[in-house]
Amino acid sequence: MQDQELVLKIAQTLYDHKAGEISALKVGHLTVLCDYMVIASGRTAAQVTALAEDVDELMAREGVALRRSEGSKEGRWSVLDYGSIIVHLFHRDERAFYHLDRLWTDGANALDLPFDQTVAD
Repeated sequence: MQDQELVLKIAQTLYDHKAGEISALKVGHLTVLCDYMVIASGRTAAQVTALAEDVDELMAREGVALRRSEGSKEGRWSVLDYGSIIVHLFHRDERAFYHLDRLWTDGANALDLPFDQTVAD
């Protein structure tokens, strides 16, 4: 499976599990760290932890091993490194503080997601 297809599956999984503010960015031209980033928010620490588990289960089913993860135990933020794809999950407060979207968006690298996020919580 292509990386972009996996990114869209990750985004869909996050959406299906009620994550908010989901962004998928193609960043390979901006960094050597990865080719894609997915950034999403959870409403509670428990949801952030659960979202990380959901993504990891999806990637395990797809045969993609987790290289490294940080922050999942506290539930305020979590980063999951799958090599060419890095997933950042934040509690809403931390998301607003770090605002990674601003750092990694160049105006043309956001992927179109296959769902409508304009529906209110």
